[in-house]
Amino acid sequence: MPPADAHTDTGTDVAPQLATGTEDTLDLRLSEELLALFGEDPAPATRPAASDLLGDPAAWRPVTTSAGVFQLVPVRLERDLALISRWMNDPAVAAFWELAGAETVTADHLRPQLGGDGRSMPCLGVLGGIPMSYWEIYRADLDPLARHYPARPHDTGIHLLIGGVTNRGRGVGTTLLRAVADLVLDSLPLCRRVVAEPDMRNTPSVAAFLSAGFRFSAEVELPDKRAALMVRDRAHRAQL
Repeated sequence: MPPADAHTDTGTDVAPQLATGTEDTLDLRLSEELLALFGEDPAPATRPAASDLLGDPAAWRPVTTSAGVFQLVPVRLERDLALISRWMNDPAVAAFWELAGAETVTADHLRPQLGGDGRSMPCLGVLGGIPMSYWEIYRADLDPLARHYPARPHDTGIHLLIGGVTNRGRGVGTTLLRAVADLVLDSLPLCRRVVAEPDMRNTPSVAAFLSAGFRFSAEVELPDKRAALMVRDRAHRAQL
Protein backbone atom coordinates (compact mmCIF):
# COMPACT_ATOMS: atom_id res chain seq x y z
CA MET A 1 0.00 0.00 0.00
CA PRO A 2 1.58 3.31 -1.01
CA PRO A 3 2.21 5.92 1.68
CA ALA A 4 -0.05 8.74 2.72
CA ASP A 5 -0.67 11.98 0.89
CA ALA A 6 1.22 15.01 2.13
CA HIS A 7 0.67 18.74 2.00
CA THR A 8 -2.19 19.11 -0.41
CA ASP A 9 -3.17 22.48 1.12
CA THR A 10 -6.26 24.29 2.24
CA GLY A 11 -7.38 26.12 5.32
CA THR A 12 -10.85 24.52 5.30
CA ASP A 13 -12.20 23.35 8.65
CA VAL A 14 -12.49 19.59 8.21
CA ALA A 15 -14.67 18.47 11.10
CA PRO A 16 -18.06 19.88 9.97
CA GLN A 17 -17.68 18.24 6.56
CA LEU A 18 -17.05 14.69 7.74
CA ALA A 19 -20.26 12.87 6.94
CA THR A 20 -20.20 9.12 6.50
CA GLY A 21 -21.23 7.95 3.05
CA THR A 22 -24.21 5.66 2.65
CA GLU A 23 -23.38 3.90 -0.60
CA ASP A 24 -20.14 2.08 0.24
CA THR A 25 -21.40 -1.48 0.19
CA LEU A 26 -19.30 -4.39 -0.98
CA ASP A 27 -19.87 -5.64 -4.51
CA LEU A 28 -19.91 -9.40 -3.95
CA ARG A 29 -19.17 -10.28 -7.59
CA LEU A 30 -15.40 -10.44 -7.58
CA SER A 31 -13.69 -9.55 -10.83
CA GLU A 32 -11.00 -11.78 -12.31
CA GLU A 33 -8.48 -9.11 -11.33
CA LEU A 34 -9.56 -9.33 -7.68
CA LEU A 35 -9.41 -13.12 -7.76
CA ALA A 36 -5.85 -12.88 -9.05
CA LEU A 37 -4.94 -10.48 -6.24
CA PHE A 38 -6.18 -12.87 -3.56
CA GLY A 39 -4.57 -15.93 -5.06
CA GLU A 40 -7.27 -17.34 -7.33
CA ASP A 41 -5.57 -16.68 -10.64
CA PRO A 42 -7.87 -16.59 -13.68
CA ALA A 43 -7.03 -18.50 -16.81
CA PRO A 44 -4.11 -16.96 -18.78
CA ALA A 45 -6.40 -16.06 -21.67
CA THR A 46 -8.55 -13.89 -19.39
CA ARG A 47 -5.82 -12.45 -17.13
CA PRO A 48 -5.75 -8.63 -17.56
CA ALA A 49 -2.79 -7.12 -19.39
CA ALA A 50 -0.90 -4.34 -17.64
CA SER A 51 -2.21 -1.78 -20.12
CA ASP A 52 -5.79 -2.76 -19.23
CA LEU A 53 -5.47 -1.77 -15.58
CA LEU A 54 -5.01 2.00 -15.83
CA GLY A 55 -4.83 2.65 -19.54
CA ASP A 56 -2.02 4.98 -20.60
CA PRO A 57 -1.69 8.07 -18.40
CA ALA A 58 0.95 9.35 -20.82
CA ALA A 59 -1.87 9.85 -23.33
CA TRP A 60 -4.18 11.68 -20.92
CA ARG A 61 -4.79 15.19 -22.18
CA PRO A 62 -3.45 18.36 -20.56
CA VAL A 63 -6.17 20.26 -18.73
CA THR A 64 -6.60 23.98 -18.22
CA THR A 65 -7.21 24.83 -14.55
CA SER A 66 -7.45 28.06 -12.61
CA ALA A 67 -3.82 27.47 -11.59
CA GLY A 68 -2.60 26.96 -15.17
CA VAL A 69 -2.26 24.17 -17.73
CA PHE A 70 -1.68 20.89 -15.93
CA GLN A 71 -0.58 17.47 -17.18
CA LEU A 72 0.38 14.13 -15.68
CA VAL A 73 3.69 12.80 -17.02
CA PRO A 74 4.70 9.22 -16.15
CA VAL A 75 7.88 9.07 -14.07
CA ARG A 76 11.18 8.10 -15.71
CA LEU A 77 13.65 7.05 -13.06
CA GLU A 78 16.79 8.38 -14.77
CA ARG A 79 15.18 11.78 -15.36
CA ASP A 80 13.07 12.30 -12.24
CA LEU A 81 14.69 10.47 -9.33
CA ALA A 82 16.72 13.40 -7.98
CA LEU A 83 13.73 15.74 -8.00
CA ILE A 84 11.32 13.30 -6.35
CA SER A 85 13.93 12.34 -3.75
CA ARG A 86 14.44 16.01 -2.90
CA TRP A 87 10.70 16.39 -2.33
CA MET A 88 10.63 13.26 -0.16
CA ASN A 89 13.31 14.82 2.06
CA ASP A 90 11.19 17.87 2.80
CA PRO A 91 10.26 17.36 6.49
CA ALA A 92 6.61 18.24 5.81
CA VAL A 93 6.45 15.46 3.19
CA ALA A 94 8.64 12.95 5.03
CA ALA A 95 6.32 13.05 8.04
CA PHE A 96 3.67 11.21 6.01
CA TRP A 97 5.47 9.48 3.13
CA GLU A 98 8.39 8.24 5.28
CA LEU A 99 10.77 8.09 2.30
CA ALA A 100 13.44 10.53 3.46
CA GLY A 101 17.06 9.53 2.95
CA ALA A 102 19.35 8.78 0.03
CA GLU A 103 18.02 8.63 -3.53
CA THR A 104 18.10 4.85 -3.26
CA VAL A 105 15.20 5.02 -0.77
CA THR A 106 12.99 6.77 -3.32
CA ALA A 107 14.27 4.52 -6.11
CA ASP A 108 13.29 1.44 -4.12
CA HIS A 109 9.78 2.88 -3.81
CA LEU A 110 9.48 3.71 -7.52
CA ARG A 111 11.00 0.61 -9.15
CA PRO A 112 8.28 -1.90 -8.17
CA GLN A 113 5.68 0.41 -9.70
CA LEU A 114 7.68 1.12 -12.85
CA GLY A 115 8.52 -2.55 -13.37
CA GLY A 116 5.25 -3.99 -12.11
CA ASP A 117 2.02 -5.09 -13.74
CA GLY A 118 0.62 -1.60 -14.19
CA ARG A 119 -1.67 -1.50 -11.17
CA SER A 120 0.14 1.63 -9.88
CA MET A 121 1.51 4.44 -12.07
CA PRO A 122 3.85 7.08 -10.59
CA CYS A 123 3.59 10.42 -12.36
CA LEU A 124 4.92 13.94 -12.15
CA GLY A 125 2.38 16.73 -12.10
CA VAL A 126 3.53 19.45 -14.49
CA LEU A 127 1.91 22.85 -14.06
CA GLY A 128 2.65 25.56 -16.60
CA GLY A 129 5.53 23.45 -17.92
CA ILE A 130 7.16 23.03 -14.48
CA PRO A 131 7.18 19.73 -12.51
CA MET A 132 5.68 20.62 -9.14
CA SER A 133 3.96 17.54 -7.70
CA TYR A 134 4.20 13.75 -7.47
CA TRP A 135 1.19 11.49 -8.03
CA GLU A 136 0.42 7.81 -7.82
CA ILE A 137 -2.62 6.63 -9.74
CA TYR A 138 -3.43 3.09 -8.66
CA ARG A 139 -6.07 0.41 -8.87
CA ALA A 140 -7.43 0.53 -5.33
CA ASP A 141 -9.41 -2.68 -5.84
CA LEU A 142 -6.16 -4.52 -6.63
CA ASP A 143 -4.17 -2.90 -3.83
CA PRO A 144 -3.80 -4.21 -0.26
CA LEU A 145 -6.08 -1.29 0.63
CA ALA A 146 -8.96 -3.40 -0.74
CA ARG A 147 -8.68 -5.65 2.32
CA HIS A 148 -9.61 -2.71 4.55
CA TYR A 149 -12.67 -1.19 2.87
CA PRO A 150 -15.61 -2.41 0.73
CA ALA A 151 -13.83 -2.12 -2.60
CA ARG A 152 -15.65 -2.23 -5.91
CA PRO A 153 -14.15 -3.40 -9.21
CA HIS A 154 -12.16 -0.67 -10.97
CA ASP A 155 -11.95 1.64 -7.94
CA THR A 156 -9.02 3.92 -8.76
CA GLY A 157 -6.93 5.59 -6.09
CA ILE A 158 -4.87 8.76 -5.87
CA HIS A 159 -1.84 9.70 -3.78
CA LEU A 160 -0.42 13.22 -4.06
CA LEU A 161 2.32 15.40 -2.71
CA ILE A 162 2.95 19.03 -3.63
CA GLY A 163 6.68 19.45 -4.09
CA GLY A 164 7.30 23.16 -3.73
CA VAL A 165 6.28 25.28 -0.75
CA THR A 166 5.20 28.10 -3.10
CA ASN A 167 2.35 25.88 -4.31
CA ARG A 168 1.10 25.03 -0.83
CA GLY A 169 -1.53 26.78 1.20
CA ARG A 170 -3.24 28.62 -1.64
CA GLY A 171 -5.69 26.07 -3.03
CA VAL A 172 -3.51 24.55 -5.75
CA GLY A 173 -3.82 21.05 -4.28
CA THR A 174 -7.60 21.25 -4.30
CA THR A 175 -7.63 22.49 -7.90
CA LEU A 176 -5.34 19.71 -9.09
CA LEU A 177 -7.15 16.97 -7.16
CA ARG A 178 -10.37 17.91 -8.88
CA ALA A 179 -8.62 17.98 -12.28
CA VAL A 180 -6.96 14.59 -11.81
CA ALA A 181 -10.16 12.96 -10.51
CA ASP A 182 -11.90 14.24 -13.65
CA LEU A 183 -9.06 12.86 -15.80
CA VAL A 184 -9.43 9.44 -14.19
CA LEU A 185 -13.19 9.38 -14.73
CA ASP A 186 -12.84 10.63 -18.31
CA SER A 187 -10.09 8.15 -19.19
CA LEU A 188 -11.30 5.03 -17.36
CA PRO A 189 -14.96 4.46 -18.25
CA LEU A 190 -15.24 1.38 -16.00
CA CYS A 191 -14.14 3.35 -12.95
CA ARG A 192 -17.18 4.35 -10.89
CA ARG A 193 -15.29 5.83 -7.95
CA VAL A 194 -12.02 7.64 -7.32
CA VAL A 195 -10.76 7.00 -3.80
CA ALA A 196 -7.98 8.21 -1.53
CA GLU A 197 -6.79 7.40 1.98
CA PRO A 198 -4.84 10.32 3.48
CA ASP A 199 -3.62 10.08 7.04
CA MET A 200 -6.27 11.36 9.46
CA ARG A 201 -3.61 13.54 11.08
CA ASN A 202 -2.99 15.31 7.78
CA THR A 203 -5.89 17.72 8.05
CA PRO A 204 -4.77 19.97 5.14
CA SER A 205 -4.82 16.93 2.84
CA VAL A 206 -8.22 15.72 4.06
CA ALA A 207 -9.63 19.23 3.65
CA ALA A 208 -8.23 19.51 0.13
CA PHE A 209 -9.97 16.28 -0.91
CA LEU A 210 -13.23 17.52 0.57
CA SER A 211 -12.93 20.82 -1.29
CA ALA A 212 -12.19 18.90 -4.51
CA GLY A 213 -15.54 17.10 -4.42
CA PHE A 214 -14.59 13.97 -2.48
CA ARG A 215 -16.72 12.87 0.45
CA PHE A 216 -15.52 11.41 3.71
CA SER A 217 -16.67 7.77 3.82
CA ALA A 218 -15.04 6.29 6.91
CA GLU A 219 -12.01 6.08 9.12
CA VAL A 220 -9.95 3.06 8.09
CA GLU A 221 -7.33 1.36 10.24
CA LEU A 222 -4.41 0.51 7.92
CA PRO A 223 -1.17 -1.23 8.92
CA ASP A 224 0.80 2.03 8.95
CA LYS A 225 -1.79 4.71 9.74
CA ARG A 226 -5.37 5.61 10.54
CA ALA A 227 -6.72 6.91 7.27
CA ALA A 228 -9.65 8.96 6.06
CA LEU A 229 -11.31 7.06 3.22
CA MET A 230 -12.26 9.73 0.69
CA VAL A 231 -14.55 8.90 -2.25
CA ARG A 232 -15.55 10.79 -5.38
CA ASP A 233 -18.46 9.11 -7.15
CA ARG A 234 -18.95 9.22 -10.90
CA ALA A 235 -22.72 9.22 -10.31
CA HIS A 236 -22.54 12.50 -8.38
CA ARG A 237 -19.99 14.21 -10.63
CA ALA A 238 -22.48 16.61 -12.23
CA GLN A 239 -23.53 17.93 -8.82
CA LEU A 240 -19.99 18.80 -7.70
